[in-house]
Amino acid sequence: MISTFGRHVAPLAILLLGLGAASAQAPSPAKPDPAKGQQIAAGVCAACHAADGNSVIPANPKLNGQHAEYLVKQLVDYTKAPDHKEARVNAIMTGFAAGLSAEDKRNVAAWFAAQPPTPGSATNKDTLALGQRIYRAGIPEKNVPACAGCHAPTGAGIPIQYPRLGGQHAEYTEAQLKAFRDGTRRNNASMTQISARLSDAEMKAVSDFIAGLR
Repeated sequence: MISTFGRHVAPLAILLLGLGAASAQAPSPAKPDPAKGQQIAAGVCAACHAADGNSVIPANPKLNGQHAEYLVKQLVDYTKAPDHKEARVNAIMTGFAAGLSAEDKRNVAAWFAAQPPTPGSATNKDTLALGQRIYRAGIPEKNVPACAGCHAPTGAGIPIQYPRLGGQHAEYTEAQLKAFRDGTRRNNASMTQISARLSDAEMKAVSDFIAGLR
C-alpha cells in the first residue's frame, strides 16, 4: 500500500525532474562575437565614440577597454522607461540601444572591451592634490569613500562590478557625477549617495585626476 506521504512525494519528484530537464535544455546565451560587434560599432557607434571606442570628443566617453559586462548593463539601462528607478536617461543613447538586440549588445560590448585602453592626462595642476586625495583617501569628514576602493588604484575598475575610469575624459566623468547628484542618472544607488556629498569643485578636481590615471 502506498502511504499518503508516498502519494505526494512521487508526483513532486516527477515535477522536479521535469523542471531539471527543462533547465538543462534551455539554451544559454551565445558567446559574444567581437567581429559582429565591430560591424555594429562601425555603423552605429563610430560617429560619437570612434570605431574602436577611443572617443576624441570630451562629452562622449571612451569605451575602449571598458568591461563588457558594464557596457551591456548601460545599454540595457538606457532602454528602460524614463520613470524606471534604474533608468539611465539619454534620448540619443536610448534610441540607439533600443535598436540593438540582446545579442547585439553583448557583441558590441565585447568588441569595445577587447580594444586597448588609451591614456589621458590631468590638465589642472592647481586641483591635482585635491583630486588625488579624494581618489586615494576619500573625504572622511563628508563620509565620501576613496574612489580607488572600488575602481582600483590605477582606475582599471573591477570586471562585472565597477567600471574602468582611468584615462576617461574629465568632462565626461564630471558630467556623470553631476547627473548622479541631480537624479538624471539613477542606475547606481551608491554613486547617487556619494555624489550628493561632493561639491562642484571636488567633482571637477577628482575628474581631472582620474583622466591622468593609468
